[in-house]
Amino acid sequence: MPANLTPQYLEAEKRYRQAKDIEDKIFALQQMLAVMPRHKGTDKLHADLRRKIAKLSQENEKRNSVAKRAGFFVEKEGAAQVVFVGHSNVGKSYLLSTLTQAVSMVAEYPFTTQSLIPGMMTFENVQIQLVDTPPLEHKNIRVLLGNTLRRADLIIIVVSLESNAVEQLKSALEILKEIRIEFPVGGEAITLGSFTKKSLVLANKSDHTGTSKNLSELSVFCKDKFTMISASAATGNNIDNLKKTIFDELEIIRIYTKVPGTKADLNDPMVINKGDTVDIAAEAVHKDFRSKLKYAIVWGSGVYDGQRVSRKHVLKDGDIIEFHI
Repeated sequence: MPANLTPQYLEAEKRYRQAKDIEDKIFALQQMLAVMPRHKGTDKLHADLRRKIAKLSQENEKRNSVAKRAGFFVEKEGAAQVVFVGHSNVGKSYLLSTLTQAVSMVAEYPFTTQSLIPGMMTFENVQIQLVDTPPLEHKNIRVLLGNTLRRADLIIIVVSLESNAVEQLKSALEILKEIRIEFPVGGEAITLGSFTKKSLVLANKSDHTGTSKNLSELSVFCKDKFTMISASAATGNNIDNLKKTIFDELEIIRIYTKVPGTKADLNDPMVINKGDTVDIAAEAVHKDFRSKLKYAIVWGSGVYDGQRVSRKHVLKDGDIIEFHI
């Protein structure tokens, strides 16, 4: 009997073939399993997909177990996971402490940080996880660090304005490329097998004297390539703007759900991606909402207050949404 696979299945299969990370492969296989027609013609395929999921899940568990024992696995928490990378003594640990109050060893000598150190940063009413990492000079940890960076939602490349910031950035980019982390900037081709990530360049130690030349040169280098911001972890200069920039670069938005006849809790947002629609938000609330959703009512910047909208209505940051199923 022919399988008669649906377009949804074929699209999920395409995502599976393009996936580079084990977790992405597992997710794609689960989607294939969910949308696959069930009849005698698909029994063998169904069993094959389940075997692949089981095998990849075991591999993923082993990989995470090794990373945990080495101190190189941090479970995602909050709205997103943001990872600091950079050379020694650029101030990553000080930045983490300033932004999150997490305790990360700070010292003037290199290689202070030996493992991943997480902390939670508050931006308005959103919690964002920040992770400090060992310096990129640590050749022995680069493979483990690559696994961490592939899971991150945003990578912040930290450079120090005390010395040539452009050379620091170029060196960091070369090392990241070695561990298959690249950034789609300036129309440059990405190496086959590499992972592309959102990025932000952070020029730290802006409080030091004689840094204007380094900052100017870095600004020119980053133009049309990277979003760049300068700050000082030591003095707190531009830290509030840094928090907002991190939120903006993540390209996430906050929405608030309510049930009919009640008020929304504006202290407890649901975080989704910029550009997400009503039906995607419904599925984020509960997996059954998307299929059962009849319509939604939205209050916010993109509509009149209390306007009935379709499933494909694109939500905006701060929208209040009422689902009707």
